[in-house]
Amino acid sequence: MILWLVVFVAGALALMMMRVGAWTWLVAELAWIWVGGVTDQANAIVCILLAIILCVPTLLIAIKSVRQTLITRPALDVFRKILPSMSDTERDAIEAGTVWWDADLFSGKPDWNKLMQLPPPTLTAEEQSFLDNEVTQLCAMVNDWDTTVAWQDLQPEAWQFVKDKGFLGMIIPKQYGGKQFSAYMHSQVIMKLSSRCSVAAISVMVPNSLGPAELLLHYGTEEQKNHYLPRLARGEEIPCFALTSPYAGSDAAAIPDVGVVCKGMHEGKEVLGFRVTWNKRYITLAPVATVLGLAFRALDPDHLLGGNAEPGITCALIPTKHPGVVTGRRHWPLNAVFQNGPTSGDNVFIPLDWVIGGQAQVGKGWRMLMECLAAGRAISLPSSSVGFSKMAVRGTSAYAAMRRQFKIAIGKFEGIQEALARMGGNLYMMDATRRMSSLAVDAGEKPSVISAISKYHVTERGRIVVNDGMDVIGGKGICMGPGNFLARVYQQIPIAITVEGANILTRCLIIFGQGAIRCHPYVLKEMAAANDTDHDRALGDFDKAFFGHLSFVAANMARSLVFGLSAGLLAGAPTNAAEETRVYYRAVSRMSACFSLLTDVSMLVLGGSLKFRERISARLGDVLSQLYLISATLKRYEDDSRQRDDLPYLEWSVQDALYRAQEAMLEVLDNFPNPFISLALRIWMFPLGLSYRKPSDRLAGAVAVAMQTPGASRDRLVADVYQPDAETDPLGSGERAFNLLPQVHEIETRLKQSIKDGVLPPIPQSLIEMRRWNARAMEQGLINADERLVLDDFAHYGDITVQVDDFGPDLDMGKALQKPQEPVLIRSA
Repeated sequence: MILWLVVFVAGALALMMMRVGAWTWLVAELAWIWVGGVTDQANAIVCILLAIILCVPTLLIAIKSVRQTLITRPALDVFRKILPSMSDTERDAIEAGTVWWDADLFSGKPDWNKLMQLPPPTLTAEEQSFLDNEVTQLCAMVNDWDTTVAWQDLQPEAWQFVKDKGFLGMIIPKQYGGKQFSAYMHSQVIMKLSSRCSVAAISVMVPNSLGPAELLLHYGTEEQKNHYLPRLARGEEIPCFALTSPYAGSDAAAIPDVGVVCKGMHEGKEVLGFRVTWNKRYITLAPVATVLGLAFRALDPDHLLGGNAEPGITCALIPTKHPGVVTGRRHWPLNAVFQNGPTSGDNVFIPLDWVIGGQAQVGKGWRMLMECLAAGRAISLPSSSVGFSKMAVRGTSAYAAMRRQFKIAIGKFEGIQEALARMGGNLYMMDATRRMSSLAVDAGEKPSVISAISKYHVTERGRIVVNDGMDVIGGKGICMGPGNFLARVYQQIPIAITVEGANILTRCLIIFGQGAIRCHPYVLKEMAAANDTDHDRALGDFDKAFFGHLSFVAANMARSLVFGLSAGLLAGAPTNAAEETRVYYRAVSRMSACFSLLTDVSMLVLGGSLKFRERISARLGDVLSQLYLISATLKRYEDDSRQRDDLPYLEWSVQDALYRAQEAMLEVLDNFPNPFISLALRIWMFPLGLSYRKPSDRLAGAVAVAMQTPGASRDRLVADVYQPDAETDPLGSGERAFNLLPQVHEIETRLKQSIKDGVLPPIPQSLIEMRRWNARAMEQGLINADERLVLDDFAHYGDITVQVDDFGPDLDMGKALQKPQEPVLIRSA
């Protein structure tokens, strides 16, 4: 009897996971009952009862006409009643863009082989040359100190270089005079610039992200493209895009800026157009822009366009010299001092031809904007965060390895190693996410959910990296000056957190709010069927989607339990995965099934109110996000040819993300309105107890040591950033001293016995005093001239690294405002 029941449970779980149809279920049930009867596991009465309980409902479901009458039609009526209302803005946001790997993670059964078959992102020879030459030259021209203290902007020579070398036309096709770079190249450029100067990165980023060029490429008329794109590519036009209004913020449906359709005079002719009134703020490049992209709410009370009296959000291009356009004074965004400010206009007449895409795109502006957000959210902002994080990791790890306290390098203290491990582990995952999201855009995707995940989590982890860096370098980090490589970045971090969808909004409303509908294989289909006015078609479509959804839930229920009982050993992994990472693929597959189950139960229990339960939806979004970040990290390891030296970074970041995903699930369950369902789900998904823990101290120590060890692994971690010259930049000096450490340690180790015997005094903590110590060691024949040069160079460049800038009584502000034209040589140690 027990074996017979075990066969039933195992068979049911297997059929659920395989998602077989009702007729297959019926045959399997009859076969199981028959076996029970012929083997005397059940008598005739039990067999008849089992047939009634199991087979009759299955038969009713298997017969389509009966199923639709008894189940589908009532379910459709209920679904229509509980379906939450959706504004046009929400509908456009949900329908915009495409789904990609996020849909696999929602499925509960990610197809790892599909992901692994994607080629790693690469650059063409032309792109690599531009990155090595023009981008490096621009980095050498600028730095955060000069742009923020002396210029409050890019200096004129840098602006001209940006225009002349085509930085503003990286995404514009060659036929219009642009560079036509890939999304990955766009990402590489922004990352490298961000490792040097935020103002340069932002000034280049905006024209190549959400703005006139991006919108023109996708929606502009041929006439608009032929006019504007070559001028934008040559830098003759500086673009900006004005969306945010003081009293609307992120609520595009509430935009108060209005354009009323009317007739007016333009270039001596009466034409159809809009009389637009607007008041916008936070507009990057607005103070220097020559062409203004403007989003406004179109109204057509006289039906001059022949359609709706309120067509909706519309986007237009307006020359900033057009009569009535007012460019306001500058905003001052947290010492980043990039060009940013308000723009306004009162009853400004613009011709209909200035609408992006012409009359056909009137009222479609919000959809246009949502579909073009991928570049800014998936490329620009994550790339800038990775860029300054690489700079922070590079400078901080070098500082920790050289700076001595209590006669040892501070990087050997466990407290410092804990912070360094967070920095290195987070950076490895951030860079992996940047690369994979770029790959999606280059594959032709418009990844709305993935772009939100990338924007939120990479910028948030960037904040963690810089905060930890500030803690490690201590007093040096809080004293302003050209030698402080972290202060300006620390001040400017909230900019990336805030722009293009503030992170609170992105986490609470966008990631899961869009993902639950767009990435789910059935919800959008059910919603479409429920809104279909053709009753017969609606019933057929809903029947297919509804029972597909039930099968989907059953499959994930089975997977969650089976994977939980097997501790993930039965979960899926790619066939060619590295043995050392296979456990992590299985963990993601298991958590994907649990996440899908939890999502469906949440939607069932909370219904339409889930839309307003932002804490729960945010935590569900956190689970999806962590699974995406882990996927990107595992793919990076494969793309980098499975570098075993990088394994500590991978393991730390993946273990941290798995723990975060598990905690987010538990927080959802802890706040479920139904405690019985919450308890049942917790036992079902984690039948052997909680599976994931934070990274161990041993692993954190391994990450910290790897970060403080010169070599290929650390080079890969901070690859493709600007490397300043050691003679003119304290950050470059730190790297020079850091690279000398292996030789210094070898020499010092050899001299330990001489110190112990009293031949030499103890190694001084002061790098300035170290020079005299070096001279004494050479005088006694303990080191040769080459070794003394190594030690002297280490003392020289290391001393520059640890020094803190000082100024006169007035902070030398008069001297600072003299706008330096040449780099100032660093002072000698």
